[in-house]
Amino acid sequence: MALSQKLEPESPEWWLDRLWTQLQERCKYADTMRLYYSGDHPLPMIQEKARPAFQRLLKQSRSNYTGLVVDATAERIQVDGFRFGNEDIADQEAWRVWQASSMDADSDLLITEAVKVGRAFALVAPNPADETTPIITAEDATQAIVAYKPGSRRDRAAGLKTWLDDWTGQFMATLYLPDGLYKFQAPKPQQGVPRPRWVRREVEGEQWPAPNPLGVVPLIEIQNRPDLLGDAHSEIEDVLDVQDRINKTLIDRMMAQEFSAFRQRWMTGYEVPTDDSGQPIEPFKAAVDRLWVIEDENVKVGEFSSTDLGPYLASIEADVQHMAARTRTPAQYLLGKLSNVNGETLKATESGLVAKVRQRCRPLGEGLEEVVRLYLQAAGDARDLSSIEVIWHNPEFRTEGELVDALLKMSTLGVPHEALWERWGASQTEIAQWQQLRESAAARVMGGDPAALFGPKPPAGTADPDGDAD
Repeated sequence: MALSQKLEPESPEWWLDRLWTQLQERCKYADTMRLYYSGDHPLPMIQEKARPAFQRLLKQSRSNYTGLVVDATAERIQVDGFRFGNEDIADQEAWRVWQASSMDADSDLLITEAVKVGRAFALVAPNPADETTPIITAEDATQAIVAYKPGSRRDRAAGLKTWLDDWTGQFMATLYLPDGLYKFQAPKPQQGVPRPRWVRREVEGEQWPAPNPLGVVPLIEIQNRPDLLGDAHSEIEDVLDVQDRINKTLIDRMMAQEFSAFRQRWMTGYEVPTDDSGQPIEPFKAAVDRLWVIEDENVKVGEFSSTDLGPYLASIEADVQHMAARTRTPAQYLLGKLSNVNGETLKATESGLVAKVRQRCRPLGEGLEEVVRLYLQAAGDARDLSSIEVIWHNPEFRTEGELVDALLKMSTLGVPHEALWERWGASQTEIAQWQQLRESAAARVMGGDPAALFGPKPPAGTADPDGDAD
């Protein structure tokens, strides 16, 4: 009988065993995706007898296209800020807390990890030094897992974070439940032992379990390509076979190059000399600086034609095209071919990637919005947090001239300057600085009273009478 079956359901020990087991299964998937992303693909299959002799060629025959697929997607998914549904501009308080935990940089790692292996996690914790600035950390998919209540894909029932302590060599685990935080530790399991032998981890000056001041599981899952069954998927999950085919073709091509680089020669009408034991002696030494001289006019010398590498190259290009089509990655990203292409054609080739990125932003944004709600709640924010939304950077690349022309046309329709600055690509810090500079300039013109031009400034997070947010 499994250990989890002997424990009381929904007890801390039951959750620990259940989530640990599920996490180990997920790690296999995540580790495979990471190997393909980093280019450490499985070596192409060749006959076992030939493997030692061709080990060098095998390692050189891996060309990493799956890594390009992940990077092409992740580099266009960038968080520019957060806003409430009744506001036109970003919420400065939400962005302040986000930046205080360096999440403006770490969110790139979080998103790349989710695109790469299907999911990543964020952990929200109160800040003992400043209760108005909770701490947010990005967590690895092989160290964290969340369980949801039956029938729900969003209502978190429990969360687990595990890691190996380099100093002590102990496995550490923290179980997050709405009513408390349960900390465990265990020696690193020996080979053949199915799971660690967990015991309570006592922390000096801290009760067990530690209280959970947030009242909810503070570990949030950020999912890429989720399905209705609650699973998430890597961006390269269904093109691993294509990558393997490319690598197999590469090793075949390199072996052809290795043995056909120096053309083999043939000779007829020549009597091969032998040694005293009757063994044939090689009559000529083939080298660049050697000349063969044969006095017998009946001897004929020729050479075999070299191997045509064209079919190998065409096969690789065809497989790369298949990968580009399946992942909606522009072929020029993978093949590096781009010449005499105008702007409209280039835009059309990237339309599939742009559409895919915008679709991926929706499920990723759900997780990030939950993170923002949780840390604003922990900071004591009394506003209605249900309408928070992520401000994503525009995934569509435009020339500066095209962008300026579009923004000028939008300004004639009455679009606020802040929204135009956001579309330009300015950070929330820059937008706040530009607002201050604009108001300062207006104050000088209007005799030191910005309200004479802009009207009284409403409280943060509220709308003015015209419907514009602060």
